[in-house]
Amino acid sequence: DQANDQGRFVELQMPAAGAMPQTGVTIWLPPGYEKGKQRYPVVYMHDAQNLFFAERSNFNKIWAADKSALRLIAADKLSPFIIVGINQPGVARYAQYLPQALYEAASPGLRAEFDARAGQAIYGNAYLKWLTGTLKPKIDKEFRTKKDRDHTAIAGSSMGGLISCYAFTRYPKIFGRAACVSTHWPMGNPEKTAPYKSEIVNLWSDEFKRGLGKPGKRRLWLDHGDQTLDAYYPAYQAEITPKIASLGWKEGEHFIVRPYPGTPHDENAWAARMDDLFGWLLKGC
Repeated sequence: DQANDQGRFVELQMPAAGAMPQTGVTIWLPPGYEKGKQRYPVVYMHDAQNLFFAERSNFNKIWAADKSALRLIAADKLSPFIIVGINQPGVARYAQYLPQALYEAASPGLRAEFDARAGQAIYGNAYLKWLTGTLKPKIDKEFRTKKDRDHTAIAGSSMGGLISCYAFTRYPKIFGRAACVSTHWPMGNPEKTAPYKSEIVNLWSDEFKRGLGKPGKRRLWLDHGDQTLDAYYPAYQAEITPKIASLGWKEGEHFIVRPYPGTPHDENAWAARMDDLFGWLLKGC
């Protein structure tokens, strides 16, 4: 009975490859997937442990991404879509999610802060190469996906917001939509990287100039709260927004910056905005 159909989960174990450790992947297939032949848009999401199941989560809080999808699909606000959640690697999470080109372009002082936080070699480039070159082709082969960029999104929070933004600029032919949730613009310990704020903004400005391109049908969602760790983000976002707008991206049309006053940096806050996020990001998908 499709009315009671909550979708179905499929678990994959991707073998270690190069810098990438063995990685668990959780796929959510929407209601009706088994019975039809249609193809679906796909949203790739980081930190899969915190997306669906409280018992797997780090803080007993989850995004409940599948529940948001079910609400929006049931209300005919969105066409059905597939969610591909990629597990984060534990202590190596920072090294995997840090945008590597920005790390390499950073001044020695700023790079030292990144190194202190990472405690190991940064491999953000290897992660995105694996995601686009190994994982996505496997998903496209084994599931009925719409493979083109207009139907392929990437989303994550905090450091996952950074790597989603980076994927959007580095792989513009693959990702037509990106959601950067409570993006960790300080890129490290916020107190330690505070003296480098203008440098960080300039690094991102250069990255956007290099890789953002013309908007076309692409869509970029950016948001933040203002409590706990999110308290550091509004000041960065205020400087980054005009950098994006200066490249011909119209706020409200091609990209959106959504503040959520009074909200902290946690999965419950992100769960509460999932309907907004998916509803805008996947519109027309």
